[in-house]
Amino acid sequence: MAVTIEEALTYIYANTTAKSLKILPIEEILGYVLAEDVVASHNLPPYDNSAMDGYAVKIEDAGKEVKVNHTIFAGDDSKEELNCGFAIKIMTGAKIPNGCEAIVPIEDVTTIDSAIKLPQTIKSSKHIRLCGEDIKSSATLLTKGQRIYAHHITLLASQGISHVKVYKKPKIAIFASGNELKMHFENVKSHQLYNTNSPTFFSRALELGCEVDFIGTACDSLNDIHEHIKSAIDSDLIITSGGVSVGDADFTKEAFGAFGYEIFFDKIEIKPGKPTTFGRIKETLVLNLPGNPLAAALNFELFAKSIILALSGDEAKYIGIIETKMTNDYMLKSGRRTLIPGYFDGSSFEPQISFSPGMISPLAVSNSYIIVDENCEILKKDAKVKIIPTRFSFNSKEAVNLINS
Repeated sequence: MAVTIEEALTYIYANTTAKSLKILPIEEILGYVLAEDVVASHNLPPYDNSAMDGYAVKIEDAGKEVKVNHTIFAGDDSKEELNCGFAIKIMTGAKIPNGCEAIVPIEDVTTIDSAIKLPQTIKSSKHIRLCGEDIKSSATLLTKGQRIYAHHITLLASQGISHVKVYKKPKIAIFASGNELKMHFENVKSHQLYNTNSPTFFSRALELGCEVDFIGTACDSLNDIHEHIKSAIDSDLIITSGGVSVGDADFTKEAFGAFGYEIFFDKIEIKPGKPTTFGRIKETLVLNLPGNPLAAALNFELFAKSIILALSGDEAKYIGIIETKMTNDYMLKSGRRTLIPGYFDGSSFEPQISFSPGMISPLAVSNSYIIVDENCEILKKDAKVKIIPTRFSFNSKEAVNLINS
């Protein structure tokens, strides 16, 4: 009996756990997921400092002429103390001297020989960055399960943190099966096809932060598929395409059965991709996807991505959506939940008008997809839809107004 999409995802999350841990220097952790909370060891800034090139002054000297007899540069450990009738020239980032009540920028004073004339109004603590106003000591900087991006490394470096614990990247093995398939570096005959699924899965798994092995293309025979399984069995996840339907040459599930394959589901109420199968051989997860390229790619986005996110330890392991509107009216057949590829331009979603499970060109011009309920027969123009991104760059081919007003 076929499971629903929700039931399939429940099986995936219930049977997928994060990888083991390792310690890495912060220069190497980009894209990894933290396996521990990170706590600040000191305040940032660590001391009160000047936010401007200017003068350290007293409030009561506003509107007066004051003498300047000292300059503090960033990095100086100055012991100067500020007294009334005086100002201390100070550079951005320099430690505030004792007695300073505000900083007046250089451009706001009038220079008179060795003295300066201060403005009539000076606000207390103006242009002073206070100790700990950015980060407080003992504050939690990053939490377990966060994926590391460049600006997270900024936080770690600011605390002098050199190494952190992260989850190991998921190790994925990929192979396809089919007598008709040849690799892109081989010659094909008139009755053969290039294997597009494996390079697609390989590249997408790399984009999702995995270590990936391509095992090859198996013939439609139990022995050959067995050999490919043996080569992939030390992975966290094996992803295959082809051989999971009910044809005479569909041997994939039978071949995996020889290794003690525990199947959690082998059919999903979905179009395309109904024969998608998920299970486990001991500690190795297995996802068998259909052979048709578009069906395989879309089901990879929904199910393989969910497995990979859960394996990685990412706290954001659930697939997210963006709410937008339809570009035009779109008609479809009801009866089964359908995956529809299309293009999101930042303001609306335009489905591919012509696509089928065996096509590949719609994938190249799509950056997202929608899942449509089995009872839906039309999505009207401007109707709200939930899109699932597959690849996003919000850059534009033309210059656009970037300013909000």
